[in-house]
Amino acid sequence: MTTIETISGYVFTPGDLKVAGRKPGLSAFLRTRNGADFIEATIRSHIGFYDEIVAVYNQCTDATPDILARLAQEFAPKLRLFHYTDRVQPLGSPGHADTPGDHPESMVNYSNFALSRTRFRDVVKLDDDHLAIPSEVAAITKDFRESRADTGALHCFSGLNIARSKDGRLGIPAFDPVSGGGDIGYFRMTPETCFFHDRRFERFGRGNLKRRFAGYFYWHLKFLKEGDGFGNYELDCNPASRFARKRDRFASTRLLDLPDAVRDLRPGTAERLASLTSDKLRLKTDRDGAAAGMFPDATLEDALDRLSPGWREVPGLGVAR
Repeated sequence: MTTIETISGYVFTPGDLKVAGRKPGLSAFLRTRNGADFIEATIRSHIGFYDEIVAVYNQCTDATPDILARLAQEFAPKLRLFHYTDRVQPLGSPGHADTPGDHPESMVNYSNFALSRTRFRDVVKLDDDHLAIPSEVAAITKDFRESRADTGALHCFSGLNIARSKDGRLGIPAFDPVSGGGDIGYFRMTPETCFFHDRRFERFGRGNLKRRFAGYFYWHLKFLKEGDGFGNYELDCNPASRFARKRDRFASTRLLDLPDAVRDLRPGTAERLASLTSDKLRLKTDRDGAAAGMFPDATLEDALDRLSPGWREVPGLGVAR
């Protein structure tokens, strides 16, 4: 029988991370709201690499809770479910900007709750629209399990954004080709590795961990979701949100073939020189420069076939819904 823990009125404190009592192993945590489009593909493509996936859902009006309950029957005890019942203010809204990070309605508090429910020493955050590149996830998780990973670093990773044209062609949006700019990664838990409030985001505090680019570990399917992935931002109520501007840019962007996207990502001489004095730019330069070696394929479909062979069976990606 599937156990779903219901949470109301939770307020995070750093002691909830229970760093000293964590067991060796790997935890992934995932927060989702109306993630039914791709959450099953995300979990199926990742769960074999972790000791647990903690999935926390909030304000769902689609089939997400039912999908999670079904998957938990199959994958228990590795898939652990929580229903966070308080309304969470959407990122980009005045509600998020004005809500303290330790309030039950804050995305910061919600994120810290999900993080606090992980039980293993090494942790990674997933989103509900990440289709794994299995060879790359296998390599990084093996490094952690065999104590080869630098535990003084946040091992940042990225994914190519995939979108679909009106005629059904898959491509990469020119205005936003890559997801992940140092905000997600594999890390060793410490008392400082938790989220804190920024008026724009839920910002991840990495303590003394140094960021390094680890690779491309997933395909980002956000723009293939219902509403192009912008539904959770409540843009009808928040027309000034930066995500409304991003939605408008997405609506008018060109879709690139894979070789063109890789070519456009290649850092120029000026970017490489600037990265010598900026850790943030160095991470971006490393990320963008790695695309050519990771994706030498003639087409996006060729790369998907090579790196994620089951992609054609994913509803909404390779199979019509």
